[in-house]
Amino acid sequence: MNIINIEHIAKIYQVGTEEVHALRDVSLKINKNEYVAIMGPSGSGKSTLMNILGCLDTPTKGLYDFNRVNVSQMNDNELAAIRNKKIGFVFQTFNLLPRSDALHNVELPLIYAGISSAERKQKARQVLEQVGLGDRMHHKPNELSGGQKQRVAIARALVTEPSIILADEPTGNLDTKTGEDIMALFNEIYEQGNTIILVTHEEYIAEHAERIIRIRDGLIEKDEIVSSRFVPNKNGASKI
Repeated sequence: MNIINIEHIAKIYQVGTEEVHALRDVSLKINKNEYVAIMGPSGSGKSTLMNILGCLDTPTKGLYDFNRVNVSQMNDNELAAIRNKKIGFVFQTFNLLPRSDALHNVELPLIYAGISSAERKQKARQVLEQVGLGDRMHHKPNELSGGQKQRVAIARALVTEPSIILADEPTGNLDTKTGEDIMALFNEIYEQGNTIILVTHEEYIAEHAERIIRIRDGLIEKDEIVSSRFVPNKNGASKI
């Protein structure tokens, strides 16, 4: 089942008198429980594509169908509701509240969603256990290592049980060994049935995914299945 369907997406920015075509004509389908990496050099359009996929921005033209809902023309409040309930974000810089402990940082999306205190604490504890931080729940970010901070961020992304996990350079601020540990955690999360979209410029990070989409000059240059567990079909990629 397609969870993401974008057709002929373009994004044009007006910079002074000049038009900058960040995305030119991008069509793409992503199925539920796929593990996809989006790659491209600086200026290729991959960050713009990530922002559109994450409902952080809207296309200038084209269709974006997310979970069978057209989000292309939604207003800011509608997009915010989609982001909070349906998309789990993991960023390179962690984006944690410095004065709040791990538990409260993970609770945040549930607070915005209006979940009761008892239920959100239970859910937050559960996902912190899942990412291996059961003994760090009451530590603040400055008391955690880089890898532990990213695990808190991953727990926060998981806590709403989102339709997709969107990770932007999730190992960019980590050393190689810690980065590999985080990618191993993503593999576990994927094996549990989650859909993961990973944006990276690192080839060895992209190789953890099962499908790699390469962007250049605002266009999809290559879309390839890199694991035998998926085979291409007319709708994208399907599990076998």
